[in-house]
Amino acid sequence: MIDLHMHSLYSDGDKTVQDILKTSEGKKLKYISLTDHNTLEQYKDFALNQHIFSGKMITGLEMDAYFQHKKIEILAYNIKDLNLINQWNEKFFSKERKNFLQEEVRKKLILACNKTKLIYDKSVIYQELPENEYISVYIYKELLSHKENIPILGELADNLSTFIRKGLLNPDSSFCVLSSDSEQPTYKEVINIIHQAGGLAFLAHPFEYRFENTIEFINALRLENELDGIECFHPSATLKQQKQLENYAKSNHLFISGGSDCHGDKTSNRPIGHLNIPQTYIENWVNL
Repeated sequence: MIDLHMHSLYSDGDKTVQDILKTSEGKKLKYISLTDHNTLEQYKDFALNQHIFSGKMITGLEMDAYFQHKKIEILAYNIKDLNLINQWNEKFFSKERKNFLQEEVRKKLILACNKTKLIYDKSVIYQELPENEYISVYIYKELLSHKENIPILGELADNLSTFIRKGLLNPDSSFCVLSSDSEQPTYKEVINIIHQAGGLAFLAHPFEYRFENTIEFINALRLENELDGIECFHPSATLKQQKQLENYAKSNHLFISGGSDCHGDKTSNRPIGHLNIPQTYIENWVNL
């Protein structure tokens, strides 16, 4: 069994590294990766030296990237030069910078809520955020707590993923919070830094983005800078979409990965190791 997409307390998960290792060992996983957002700090955790997990740990992380004014994520695996990635992360994803961007999101969402006459409790909207949490999650939950908001939100009320992908990260939505900040990392730059660090770059959960034509978007990405692989196995993809991605990856000589995208109790419908991922796909590249 395999799970190459998991988040711990080092980003927006709610489980410790030790908890994740114990669960992975209990489920007899053979390959795992702690792919926290824009950080490798999880690989300094003391639990990794306690021989809790007997399988193979693949050094990885999930990195934000921007392409054609769209925010996507790239899974980086087999990182050899951790210092190089850490330096990159400090430039784009430092704590200070994240706090600044979170406040920008808060301001834009409040303006959007006021403009669309959504109801909300100011004490929730303006609360101080716990470390590694996102204001968008708190605002979304608060908006849904008022049933009067649901007709106004429309499909954005369906789930958090739709709210983020079709609202917050959609330039055509009145709830768009994409920053005009020129210091956002481009897709090309992210692929380059991963390769410079000796790693492999995989497009994370292609169907999570809800593009009109996912395959066309992947083709456009590859023209800008070539990917090493695609995350074909992810809870956001139906079995039909999963097979479509598998066939695309095979016909274009791209590696295949997959994982639960587990964030702990926050994503109870995405438990560690619940996807059936053929081990042979991983063994094609895991030791490169």
